Amino acid sequence: MIELEGVPELVDPVMVAAFEGWNDAGDAASAALDHLDQAWKGEVFAALDAEEYYDFQVNRPLMWLDGGVRRITWPTTRLSVVRVSAEAGNGRARDLVLVRGVEPSMRWRTFCNEILAFAHELGVEMVVMLGALLGDTPHTRPVPVSSVTSDDKLARSLNVEESRYEGPTGVVGVLQEACAHAGVPAVSLWAGVPHYVSQPPNPKATLALLHALEDLLGLSVPLGDLTEDARAWQLGVDQLAADDSEVAEYVQSLEEAKDTADLPEASGEAIAREFERYLPSMRWRTFCNEILAFAHELGVEMVVMLG
Repeated sequence: MIELEGVPELVDPVMVAAFEGWNDAGDAASAALDHLDQAWKGEVFAALDAEEYYDFQVNRPLMWLDGGVRRITWPTTRLSVVRVSAEAGNGRARDLVLVRGVEPSMRWRTFCNEILAFAHELGVEMVVMLGALLGDTPHTRPVPVSSVTSDDKLARSLNVEESRYEGPTGVVGVLQEACAHAGVPAVSLWAGVPHYVSQPPNPKATLALLHALEDLLGLSVPLGDLTEDARAWQLGVDQLAADDSEVAEYVQSLEEAKDTADLPEASGEAIAREFERYLPSMRWRTFCNEILAFAHELGVEMVVMLG
């Protein structure tokens, strides 16, 4: 049993976690945790034993000078707690337990079980994991953020997507499944980062994750300079793209694909609604004109009819 000394009794705590590595394109997720920790003056109360989970040839320790004294910072995962005021919590004061670390090199199941033991000891009501992955998303459009859970009831109550992902995963995915098996409500927020500008930092993706967290938990996070940093980042990438015609052309193609995918006419549900609206009334000419309008808007080159 974990014994925590010096940690005050928490109010409606939610655990928010992010890990550097495969789950953290552009350092967007870990930067979001850092922002929360700094904005609300987090206090570290626990750290996992680095020897248990990290290969130091992969994640090397850092040497630094502290007033002339040489010290080493070991890669690990630390837990801190921040108090969200009633004003920032939309009338409800509560605590956030922040889990900030590096994706472990080994013993992932034991690692996740240790995180869950902290959650149980602290009375955590829900775990929210932040992640960011590279994708075909243009930097000029709003950052796509997916909210997913493995719990069908939680998906309905919070209006988030139930995960159907199959494929390689990182510690965020493993921790989410560990939460599901332990009966702990858990949601993952994933930001899409343009793969052609993947180097950190990416304040625009960090900002998008924080906005998604605000919506999920009903918070108002102090953003400080982050909004301006995100705007400056986009302007900088705009300039880089403008200086390279191939990049500019590629970005334009991503924009067109994104805009077409976002058209309400392009969704299967919209098309189904049109069928339901026109077929019973037998307005065949109007019906056909509507289908042709869809085809024109989507740039269809040929129509094939099956009978």
